Amino acid sequence: MMKSKVYTLTGDRGTTSLVGGQRVDKDNMRVEAYGTVDELNSHIGLLACHLRDNGDEATGKVIFAIQNRLFNLGAYLATENADADSPVYGLTDDDVKTIEARIDEMDATLPPMKSFILPGGCITAAQCDVCRTVARRAERRVITLSHNAPVNPIAMRYLNRLSDFFFVLSRFINIKNHFDEIFWDKNA
Repeated sequence: MMKSKVYTLTGDRGTTSLVGGQRVDKDNMRVEAYGTVDELNSHIGLLACHLRDNGDEATGKVIFAIQNRLFNLGAYLATENADADSPVYGLTDDDVKTIEARIDEMDATLPPMKSFILPGGCITAAQCDVCRTVARRAERRVITLSHNAPVNPIAMRYLNRLSDFFFVLSRFINIKNHFDEIFWDKNA
């Protein structure tokens, strides 16, 4: 079997193919939505490397599951004829509940927040903050798409919960590794 080329030349004029073959502009809101989910997945991949290097295999397994769910979500968003009732293969309400349970588990060990927390601390926690903000942007892109095309609501719920997960994970990692949280000082 001959190996296919990475470059196809078909996108040189600013278009790309959706699942099913329909060509759309690369700045199409559907492409923006699944492209931002892909970007999030890449940032999560970097986070997974930091977790592995720190020996956090338990969280690494959660991250691996999240990455696979996001890949499924990206495929769903790249499908032009998907509708709000079309299932997002491999993404269910149980996945949202699993993320919520992990948030609750970590949050139970954290001190109450005294103020807004700035991104930072250790590098792994800072990468969580990057994942959090990209998850929020992905959610906004999917919401924009939902105003113009049907989108299964699980997509927004999952992305919303992921941003919460990465916020709590950042705090959890900083405190676990004895890094002070950086509180916002409006007078600084």
